[in-house]
Amino acid sequence: MGLKAFLGKILAKRTAKKVAKWSANAVSEQERILKSLLIQSAGTAFALDHDFENIKSYEQFSELVPVRDYEALRKYIDRVVAGEPNILWPGKPIYFSKTSGTTSGAKYIPISSESMGHHIEAARNALLLYVDQTGNNQFIDGKMIFLQGSPELTKKNGVRVGRLSGIVAHHVPSYLQKNRLPSFKTNSIDDWETKVDAITEETLNEQMTLISGIPSWVQHYFERLIEKTGKPTIKEIFPDFSLFVYGGVNFEPYRARFNKLIGKKIDSIETYPASEGFIAFQNDQNDPSLLLNTSAGIFFEFIPADRYFDDNPPRLSLASVEVDVNYALVLSTNAGLWAYSIGDTVKFTSVDPYKILVTGRIKHFTSAFGEHVIAEEVEGAMKKALEHFKDTDVVEFTVAPQLDPSEGLPYHEWIIDFSSGPTDLSAFANYLDAEMQTRNVYYADLIKGKILKPLEIRNVSKGAFNEYMKSQGKLGGQNKIPRLSNDRKIADGILQCSE
Repeated sequence: MGLKAFLGKILAKRTAKKVAKWSANAVSEQERILKSLLIQSAGTAFALDHDFENIKSYEQFSELVPVRDYEALRKYIDRVVAGEPNILWPGKPIYFSKTSGTTSGAKYIPISSESMGHHIEAARNALLLYVDQTGNNQFIDGKMIFLQGSPELTKKNGVRVGRLSGIVAHHVPSYLQKNRLPSFKTNSIDDWETKVDAITEETLNEQMTLISGIPSWVQHYFERLIEKTGKPTIKEIFPDFSLFVYGGVNFEPYRARFNKLIGKKIDSIETYPASEGFIAFQNDQNDPSLLLNTSAGIFFEFIPADRYFDDNPPRLSLASVEVDVNYALVLSTNAGLWAYSIGDTVKFTSVDPYKILVTGRIKHFTSAFGEHVIAEEVEGAMKKALEHFKDTDVVEFTVAPQLDPSEGLPYHEWIIDFSSGPTDLSAFANYLDAEMQTRNVYYADLIKGKILKPLEIRNVSKGAFNEYMKSQGKLGGQNKIPRLSNDRKIADGILQCSE
């Protein structure tokens, strides 16, 4: 055992005790954080506009500070981006995390020195809790790769700008710098396919122990490694590879394919980082749900997802949430985001401690006929289908409504890139449809009432999803295809790339 691994085991025990303490007192921690945020931001333009000095309770906060998305908060953010200090948070942010918006164009999410520290701490905590639970600390001595966006940053009115993953690359602890790959030069390559080729060359002779990234792009990296070396599985290339860390998408639809590519089952840790804050992380290998990061400068609120678009939807603090209810997530942060609707939906699996699963996006759904199918349902159905049809592997998929078929009733179209297709595609489609009907009663009623016909599958050519992402300038990094849409823009774009 190397020195880093030995020290990591000691630190892991201390971290586990610390996390256990704040997670057991999550409600009081949240009350403390809200009070602290209000005090720290006193004197900012936003605080003055919303009478912060007279807010003494959560009820007053929810009355005086409305829930806003990026567009609604933009008049303040634009002032911050223009270089004005003391607008949303004292002083100026240290970074802007640049993300792609649909209606807003480029979005600039402020990151303060306070919030940046919590990003790093949460990522470290996720790894250390894994070490404490499993005893596996050997990966700390090996090489680690983080498939991420470019670490090269620009400046906007004196503030550094980049993608979140590229920003985080500048804050990797010094004791891990010698372990980490790829090199700064390789990591800075803009073109994703060129970058994956360079990463493959740079790592294929290394002893990789930890690999991190969005599953679809890590899968692409694995396929390149196998193609380059001619070896049948990743375990032949990286025999010490033992831990996969991911976030951003549900891993379950990829798990079977990963196991085949790797050639063995390995442990995985799911994390939930966002530009707005590090929201949650998996703390138990026996439980896929994520521990809500309730002691990290974020005050959480929750809106029942089925009430989100009401004129006056209910807002709940952590103390009032229930398990198995789909909530839209709202954040107030120590970077100056106030009652900010992040766009994600979650549900609680436990309130002792508070643990969540990410269920999708509030605007990513299929409800052309009132069925309101969400990502959790399509991903669950696909997982069950792949477990049943063991000869089948899926690279990627998305779902969209087909409102105007050339003949017959409308239907949900599942656009799928199979790496290994089912021997009986109709049986696979029927199984998927039956699973969907068990998960969504409204969808089942529409099928039984002959408003919709059962789903249909379009098998697209290998690489069509990547070609579509490339055409949109979103190939690689932290970009990902939505699991489902309420229109056909994405679906038709993928189908065109498959022709």
